[in-house]
This record gives sequence, C-alpha cells and structure tokens, in this order.
Amino acid sequence: MRIHQLSPQLVNQIAAGEVIERPASVVKELLENSLDAGATRIEIEVEQGGVALIRIRDNGCGIHPDDLVLALSPHATSKIRSLDELERVASLGFRGEALASIASIAQLRLASRAHDADRGWEISFDANHRVSAPQPAALTTGTVVEVRELFYNTPARRKFLRTEKTEFSHIDTVTRRLAMSHCGVGITLRHNGRVVLQMQPATQIQDREQRVADLLNPEFLAHSVTIDHEGAGFHLWGWIGLPGFSRSQADMQYFFVNGRTVRDRLVTHAVRQAYHDVLYHGRHPAYLLYLEMNPAAVDVNVHPAKHEVRFRQSNLVHDFLFTTIHGALRGVRPADSTPSTTQSDVAGQRGSAPARSIVQQSMPLQLRDHAALYTALQATETAVTPPPNQEPGADGLPPLGLALAQLHGVYILAQNDSGLVMVDMHAAHERITYERLKEEWQTDSVITQPLLVPEQLRVSRSEADLAEESASLFCKVGLEVDRTGPEALVVRRVPALLNRSDAGSLVRDVLSDVAEHGRSTRVEETVNRLFATMACHGSVRANRRLSIEEMNALLRDMERTAMSGQCNHGRPTWTQLSLTELDRLFLRGR
Repeated sequence: MRIHQLSPQLVNQIAAGEVIERPASVVKELLENSLDAGATRIEIEVEQGGVALIRIRDNGCGIHPDDLVLALSPHATSKIRSLDELERVASLGFRGEALASIASIAQLRLASRAHDADRGWEISFDANHRVSAPQPAALTTGTVVEVRELFYNTPARRKFLRTEKTEFSHIDTVTRRLAMSHCGVGITLRHNGRVVLQMQPATQIQDREQRVADLLNPEFLAHSVTIDHEGAGFHLWGWIGLPGFSRSQADMQYFFVNGRTVRDRLVTHAVRQAYHDVLYHGRHPAYLLYLEMNPAAVDVNVHPAKHEVRFRQSNLVHDFLFTTIHGALRGVRPADSTPSTTQSDVAGQRGSAPARSIVQQSMPLQLRDHAALYTALQATETAVTPPPNQEPGADGLPPLGLALAQLHGVYILAQNDSGLVMVDMHAAHERITYERLKEEWQTDSVITQPLLVPEQLRVSRSEADLAEESASLFCKVGLEVDRTGPEALVVRRVPALLNRSDAGSLVRDVLSDVAEHGRSTRVEETVNRLFATMACHGSVRANRRLSIEEMNALLRDMERTAMSGQCNHGRPTWTQLSLTELDRLFLRGR
C-alpha cells in the first residue's frame, strides 16, 4: 500500500481516541475550558449517561464572535503562543484539541457571548462535518457547549461503553474532583432532569471545609490533620487522614498540582513512605492535598489526557512531600485525636446492653538473633520510670487520663475527661521503644562494619554507572560500594546493624530505588524493620503486672511520643469510650 495523507476528519477522530474515552472525558475537557475562561458558575446537564446529551453552560469570559469557527479547528487555542509559554503553562487546557476532537465524534453546538459583546453567537458542526455560519443567539456572558449522540459515527467505540449508570458515575467522579480542585466555583450537575450535585462557591475556609465534607466522607475532616506548609518554592496544603482512618482501597486519595488533578508515582511513593510504619498491612491512607508551585517547574504535556505530570526537580518534590506529611503525622499526639470505637445501635433494645467486642489480634513476628543488641535495650527501655508529677493539670486530666487498673495483664484502663481509655500496653510500649531507637539512629552517625570477605556483584553497565554516580548516597547510609569493572561492583562495608543481611541484595534494591525515584530509603527501611523486631521483643509483655505508677508513666510516655496511636505494624494502641457511649450501653437517660 502506498503512503497517503490522512483526511483532517480521520486525524481528529484518531486524536479523539486518545483524549475522549467516554462521556466523562467530554465533561472533563469542557469543564477545564470553563475554568480556564474564569467561570465562577458552571451548569452541567446530562442525559442517558452522557451519550444522548452533554450540555455545559458557564459564565466565563466567552469567545469572540470572529473566533467561534476557529475554536472548532484542531490545534487552535488562546492559552499559549510559544514554546516558552508551553513550558510554564498555568491553564488546565492548552493543546487546542478538545472541541475539534469532540466535534469529530458527536453533533456539537457552540454558543458564546464575549464579555464586551452586545449579543451572543452560535455555530454547529453537523453530521457531514461542516461548520455552520455564525447565528445570533440570546444568552448572557459566557459559553454553552452542547454535545449530542456521542460516538454516533464510531459504532465500535460506542459498543464499548458501559451501562448508563456506570457512565454517569464516571461523570459524577470527574465533576466532584474538579469541584474539589476549584472550591471558589459553583457547580450544578443534572442527570435526566434531576439535580444530582449542587455546590455553591466556597471562598471562606468554613465553606471550603463544608464542600470537602459534602464531596468526600463526612467523617474525613474529623479524622484528619490539616496541612499548610511552604518551603523550597512549594506550598502544600490540605488534609491527610489519621492512620486510624485508613481505607481498604486507595479510593480516597486526591492530589492536585496547581489546580490540576494528577496521578503520579512519585507523589504516591512519597505519601506511602510518610505512612509506612503507621498503617496496617494492606491499608491505604486517605488524603486531599493541593501542591502549588512554579508552573515552569512541572511539565504537564506528558499524557494525552493530562493525568500525569513530570516534575523537573523530582527529588526535591519527593523530599518536600515526604518531610511535610511525615512531620504532620509525627506531630499528632493523643491530645490531638481521640479514636472512637464503632458505635452500636441500641435503639429498641431493652433489658440488656448490646454485646461489644474490642479485639487485638496477635501478629506472628520472626525472632532474629540480636541478643547483644537487646541487652542494652532491655536495660534502658523495659523499666518504665514514672514522671515526677502525675497530678491533674489546671485544665483537667491528661489526654490519656490516669490509670485505674490493668485488665488480664494486657490492657490498661484509665480515666480522662471524656470517659474511659483502654490501652494495649505492649503495643504502646512497642511504639515508644521503636521511636527512641529510630531517634538514636538518626541523631548519631551511622556505624559501619567492614565485610570479612568483600562481596562481588555482577551488574549491568547502567547499574554500575549509577552506583558510581551515587557514591555519596551509599556513603551516607553506611554502604561502601566500589566499581571494579564495566559491569562489576564490590561491597566493602555495611551498616553495623545490618552485618547479617544480604549485602548484595541490599545494594541491588538501593540501585533499583535510585533508578526509579532518584533516591532510596531501602537501608532506612531495613534498619526500621530491625528496630521494629527489637522494639517488639524489648517492650513490656502481656501478663506482666504493672503498678499504677508504671501504668501512668507509660501513658505519659505515649503522650510525648510521635505516632503513638499505632504500633509499628499499624494496629491501634489505644481507644476511647466516651461517657455518652457508656451511658448508651447501660441505657441511661432513657
């Protein structure tokens, strides 16, 4: 077959295949255009899941009458004019493909009135792919885009669409994400004539929090930490869920860069690292975060649908996110959060209280041979020393209260201003010991130990080059790695704590991390796993009887220790029963 030029219509349909996957893609592109136009109110009307009709009306700046026809041409835009502007683009859209792509696979009508025009004008794109002449239209300042019969001329694409309910759920998700990214914009969403979502502009912090509560889980803000931090040219603000509010799926994770929704592996990795020793295995953190930065420092022209970005200083962004989120989590103390047990509904039950079960399941842990290291730990950590003052302060009892008794040698029962506190003493002391070990490791220089027989490694040439370039990073974490040939490395020294680990595997893992993320926390993670084991075996054990003074000392240590709400494996260390919950159990006040 000879080479030939594709028709403009086919080119647009190919482009649409990359950008327009389903009705929700149309809504996303049109909403972004409205937001770029400075709209403060947007109305979305959808019929039959967006296949029959998508109509979006906004009060933005509008389109000049002479530009209406040009707006439906491919690669026509008002947002950029040069490569320099592309590299620092701040608008959500910039390629000039959306309207042309949509018009190639649907029946489209475009009506608009510019802010300085005395009337509106409209054009349409018919089934023969012809643009009509502009006609006068009665409308206020803003733009109306009407899309009918999506994929009518590409039946293969249409048959892959799901049910009306599924397609609308995707539209609802897109709308909610954009509503969270631009809280100052009022948004109304209708499906088949019924109002599904209506958000008023939220400019005050209280209104913004209410919008977040309405769009996400109402419990999210009550179980989250507020973040607002600037540094290194970045501004990160929003909310991160407490470890106890973790999810079984990553379905409550929202991250915006300069108002743009992004899914980025670097961001995901930084957040997971910040939560790594406070989440139970298989759980996912919840967060809603906004990162504001210089548009020139992030490349948004990476993905056809603009879901992904590329940070020009990825290491700096990763470290800023990790440090900010991890610092916020470490700042949480029992005084800041009160975990509550699941409330039982006792309505209609009389004569007996509902059964209530609070279970701490044991976790199998591998015992490693670090007897010498445990000796020092046992001498300094297992004896809990009471603080000099245990009297209630002027404002009442301490956050975790004062100890009342010990239950079955496992739990500490304490009374605070809210009611009854129950503490898993082993899990709590395990976290305290773990944090102290980590602090000592981070404040002291890493003690290294030479290998009796240096370990030879066969690697690829690129890995050997990377190891040579990353010599300072290896040295920082206590690894001495030299290049001995084009595809050969030798490991000479390792951290003393890891003298029994597989040095070769550790170096390979570090190289893999550096290649993918530009950095590695592999050594720190390995050391932390060792500390977790040491802390587990060096903490107070079940069935050990503690005096009231020792129990109070443990409670005070918890209040002073970062992340003391969870043990090293992510299980809760304490829970609270309020007086209201206790009254409900005994049907008081009925």
